Amino acid sequence: MHRTSAYCIVLTTLPSESEADALARQVIEARLGACAQLQPITSLYRWQGELCKEQEWQLAIKTRQALFAALSRFIAERHGYETPEIVKVPIINGAPGYLRWLDDETQDQPQAADGPGWID
Repeated sequence: MHRTSAYCIVLTTLPSESEADALARQVIEARLGACAQLQPITSLYRWQGELCKEQEWQLAIKTRQALFAALSRFIAERHGYETPEIVKVPIINGAPGYLRWLDDETQDQPQAADGPGWID
C-alpha cells in the first residue's frame, strides 16, 4: 500500500553562509519550517553553456507537505539567484515524537494546497 507522507524536506542553495543563515532564520520565524540545517557544499553545474564550480551553502528545511507552495514562494521572493534550487523530498517515515514536534512548530500556518507552478 502506497501512503503519501505529510512531511518533506525542502532543499535550496545560497552563495554564502550569511545568506543561508538569514534565509533559514526567516523561514523558521515565519513557521514555514520547523528546522533548517545549513551545510557548506561544492556544486558543479552547467549554466548558460558554461561549466561552473562554486562553493555554496545548502539549506535542508523540514516542513509539512501542505506548506511547500508557501515555502517555495517565500524562498523565491528572497533568493538572489535567477533560478534558485527549490526541491521537495518527501519524508517517507520518521520518529513519531519528531513528526509531532514538526507539526507543532509549523502549526500556525494554514493547510494551503500547492499553488500554480509547483509540482506536487
